[in-house]
Amino acid sequence: MTSVFTPRQNPPLPEGWQQLYSAVLSDALDAIGIWNQAMSPRIRPLDESLKLCGRARTGQYMEVPFVAEGSNPYELEIAIVDDMKPGDVAVFSCGGSSRIAPWGSLLSTATHARGAAGCVTDGFVRDILGIRELALPVFHAGIAPLDSKGRGQIQAVDVPVIVDGVRVEPGDLVFGDADGVVVVPQAVEAEVLKRAFDKVNGEHHSMNELRAGGFLRDVYARYGVL
Repeated sequence: MTSVFTPRQNPPLPEGWQQLYSAVLSDALDAIGIWNQAMSPRIRPLDESLKLCGRARTGQYMEVPFVAEGSNPYELEIAIVDDMKPGDVAVFSCGGSSRIAPWGSLLSTATHARGAAGCVTDGFVRDILGIRELALPVFHAGIAPLDSKGRGQIQAVDVPVIVDGVRVEPGDLVFGDADGVVVVPQAVEAEVLKRAFDKVNGEHHSMNELRAGGFLRDVYARYGVL
């Protein structure tokens, strides 16, 4: 297990992120030729009314068949959660395991208390009623009562990970809502955000004209947004 932990400070969230949604970010990524940054439909929110936007704090899990005597299987898990800052989101890769539930009510409570944004994992979650009471955005691949102890253990934190087929690097912008989760790499973030905000503005005008009875063909011709 990688036991060295270095606290990390992520960049601030983009101003006005509340106007965004996963579909418009996915469209903006498509427009610059990056097609594989949306997680599959199996990654779902515990609460579809909540929106998640945060900077990735990553953790890589692997399956284990036992706990070594004298070891603390939660060591790095505790370290990264205790180091969460406002705007951070825990992104935990479990490699598609059906044995690991890395997220529950205690981690959620600690994360919420630090003002962090939430969690995305391709593992399972548990204690879901308590998490929902916190109104903390959590995205998951399933719900199960499993403890990760003796089934899976975090091996490294703040490293590049693959979550549900999507590469996530520390500090990447992670966005989730009722439609799913999209990850925006930092290298293209400025261009993606510009395109996304432009499209949000165009869709606002389009929606107003459609509500007033305008024809879709005319509105599309005017704004080029669909």
